[in-house]
Amino acid sequence: MQKRKLGKSGLEIAPLVLGGNVFGWTADKATSFAVLDAFLEAGFNAVDTADVYSSWVPGHVGGESETVIGDWMRDRGNRDRVVLITKVGFSKGLKAGYIAAAVEDSLRRLKTDRIDLYFSHKADPATPIEETLEAHQKLIDAGKVRAVGASNYDAAGLKDALDKSGGKRARYTVLQPHYNLLVRDQYEGAIEDICVKEGLGVIPYFALASGFLTGKYRSEADLGKSARGGGMKKNLNKRGLDILAALDRVASAHSATPAQAALAWLMARPSITAPIASATSVAQLKELTPAASLKLTAEDMKTLDL
Repeated sequence: MQKRKLGKSGLEIAPLVLGGNVFGWTADKATSFAVLDAFLEAGFNAVDTADVYSSWVPGHVGGESETVIGDWMRDRGNRDRVVLITKVGFSKGLKAGYIAAAVEDSLRRLKTDRIDLYFSHKADPATPIEETLEAHQKLIDAGKVRAVGASNYDAAGLKDALDKSGGKRARYTVLQPHYNLLVRDQYEGAIEDICVKEGLGVIPYFALASGFLTGKYRSEADLGKSARGGGMKKNLNKRGLDILAALDRVASAHSATPAQAALAWLMARPSITAPIASATSVAQLKELTPAASLKLTAEDMKTLDL
């Protein structure tokens, strides 16, 4: 499968990233292994996780997803085939001492000596960005991390981080924003402009709007279909339903599914490297992966531009 350069990180990835938030949570270990196997066998290579996944589950402390992925790589002996992405600082900030300790915990759970792409999970206004970037540079210098990125940064924070990088400070080379056909204002505009100007790789999360863009939720009667259904009610408005109708038209023209069309739209955006999508079964994964070979026309893109 054709790989794409991930900004200036030195990494190359296939046009779909597998989200690991479900591993050790809604996908048990055996299912997670099967999904990961199928993903790699289909020609993809980038897996995204974070040190806090899945701390929101009662009885979990965070790191469960990293542990599953680490067990899988050790069991399969495939570390060199995986572009491994994880994150730090969502709940405990980005102070240098914490980053230095957290990366060791992640490496231990992942059962590896290096992380390919290490994200600051969200901006930490209580810590000077210089301190955070210097801590990241030490990890790069030590060979523990190959490249670093920013997740959930706004335009001002991202620009400030880029302006203050260099020398003893690492440079964010990848952005992970919340972005999909339904939610566009958190990326398009100032942030996208910075990414294009600075040559950042971009791997958006919530690529399918937590499942809404699969077409699974079309009325209030559908909200009980999953644990996430309750959060879909806000999308059942004119714009949300118009987007689903447009996805139906585009998908039908290509004998594809709405989910495939939604992912293909992201893949076709010039500033996007690869969207992130999760799967809780091999069957679900096999519905998503054909998006990488779905070529939308200019007319398709216009249809979806709502």
